Order: sequence, then structure tokens, then C-alpha cells
Amino acid sequence: MPDATELAHEALNQGLRIAVAESLTSGLLCNAVGAAEQASQWFAGGVVAYTVDTKERLLGVEPGTDPCSPQCAVQLAVGVRELLDADIAVSTTGVGGPDSEDGHAPGTVYIGWATADHHGEHLLRLEGDPEEVITEATRRAVRLLTDVVRRQRTVAA
Repeated sequence: MPDATELAHEALNQGLRIAVAESLTSGLLCNAVGAAEQASQWFAGGVVAYTVDTKERLLGVEPGTDPCSPQCAVQLAVGVRELLDADIAVSTTGVGGPDSEDGHAPGTVYIGWATADHHGEHLLRLEGDPEEVITEATRRAVRLLTDVVRRQRTVAA
């Protein structure tokens, strides 16, 4: 499981509330973040939204948005940040494989992030079987979330 120790320290030190939205990683990201030190003090929680209608109804993804796209990743992060009243959120979406889906190659992953003032996404092209893709996507999402939290400290200073 990816290590979220640094994320925990940063979130605690800054008094930030963190949330996650997952599709591709199916709860593995929540598991990694929630297992970190004193998570009950800074981890608001997460939403695993696998079907398109759940993404739309619960997290506000615009109907017709490609579920494997940068737009979906950002909308998931923005939606869960608002839903769980968090300072920062991250999301994962994509194709784990082993086959292509809707024209997207296996290993195509988008990680989205959102703060109150900014949002963005990161495209990954991962190799391996579905388990390897999901594990690596989770590891990278924790790293990206930690980087966004660190940047918040710089902005606040």
C-alpha cells in the first residue's frame, strides 16, 4: 500500500481537511490515505463512484463527460471537495485494463486535484496488469496529493 505518512504530517501541520474521489482505484486510495497517522483529524473521507450515473448524481460530473478524461478527473475532485467540505481533494479515473475501453488504452489514468482556488489534472500512461496499474495510480495519487498540500503551505506563507 502506498505510504501517506508525509501527507498526514503536512495536513496535520497545516490544519487541512482532505478528501478523495475514486473510480479506477476502487477504494485503494481511501485505504492508503485513511491508514495514515491521525487520519481521523484531517481525512474527511472519500467517495468511490464507479458508474457514470453515480459520478453525475453524487459528484456533479457533467452528463456526457468522458469518464476517462482530464475533465472527468477535475470534476470528480471538485465535486468531492465540495461534498465533503474539504480544503483539498484528489481523484482517480481511467482504464486499468487488461483491455481498451471506449478507445482508451489500458493504463490510461487521470489524477485530478482541487483546492478552493485552483484545480488541475495529470495524465499517466502506466504499464502492467490491472492490479499493477491500480497500485501505481494510487501511489501517484498520494504523491500528487502530498505535493498539492505542500504547495498550499507555500501559498499560505
